[in-house]
Amino acid sequence: MLRTDFTYELPEELIAQEPRERGRSRMMVVHPGGAIEHDTFASFPSRLGDRDVLVINDTRVIPARLYAQPKGEMKNPIEFLLTRERDPSTWEAWCRPAKRVKPGDVVTFSETLHGEVLEKEEGTVVLRFLGDLREIERLGIPPLPPYIQRPEPRESDREAYQTVYAAERGAVAAPTAGLHFTQEILDAITARGIDIVRVTLHVGIGTFKPVKVDDLREHRMDAERYTITADAADTLNAALADKRPIAAVGTTSVRTLESAIRSGHGRFVPGHAETSIFITPGFPFLAVDRLLTNFHLPESTLLMLVSAFAGMDTVRNAYSEAIRSGYRFYSYGDAMFLRGK
Repeated sequence: MLRTDFTYELPEELIAQEPRERGRSRMMVVHPGGAIEHDTFASFPSRLGDRDVLVINDTRVIPARLYAQPKGEMKNPIEFLLTRERDPSTWEAWCRPAKRVKPGDVVTFSETLHGEVLEKEEGTVVLRFLGDLREIERLGIPPLPPYIQRPEPRESDREAYQTVYAAERGAVAAPTAGLHFTQEILDAITARGIDIVRVTLHVGIGTFKPVKVDDLREHRMDAERYTITADAADTLNAALADKRPIAAVGTTSVRTLESAIRSGHGRFVPGHAETSIFITPGFPFLAVDRLLTNFHLPESTLLMLVSAFAGMDTVRNAYSEAIRSGYRFYSYGDAMFLRGK
């Protein structure tokens, strides 16, 4: 299977630049066989079945983009994008301009926060923070994707680029399908007797790395950390035993569930683990029966996962219809609810 099997042309004006009011996005509902309905996300609770179990990813985005003071004769700040936590004070990070830093350098973020460069490889460094780690939260800005164009960082994005149920710090990108929810919508789902299960997958930058190889068998995903609690595992295993459908909010929840059920040989085992699962058409889904997601970039691993779930022709037709109908795409865009094959 080739990367170019997942390409499409998107008019630039359909790339969402601003978050819509939560709960007010449009929602395309795609049924088995490919039939399409146009709806709004406000009706999402009624789209779930009475026996469904809804799984959300409660990771919280950290303000992962930081700027250190210029060194020596430099005029511009040094940009660091935290990509992977090794421990609370040590991170792997992209650095720009990387050529101006080397192992052993100490950079200054503020009077009370510095960083020591421990390792360097091409544009990536390992950075150990020295001083008040709370400064990271104050100084950092949300790592919005490059297609959301901002002349200057915007304070409002700190919460707009965060789900209302975000709890566990560690992601460097938002699980964007969750951005549509309000507390009222979650309450309406609970009021129907539908279980809402929290899992945590800390979204890493690898999820969004472009696929550069033509043959998808040669692509390798970066590992991401996930956690399933004992209560979550119990609820999910009970759903499996009772043959209750599992509806996943976002591709990150899918990757967590499909990784965990394989690690547990058909059951969900609580604990912490890592996944580098790469889901492409032909993948046998063992856990997920429904999928709420956004509209993703061409040739992305996210689009490949969605195509694996619903079928390539179904997704291709749905995306064509979304473009014709003026849906908004990508992180701040509209929603798609897929009810399986």
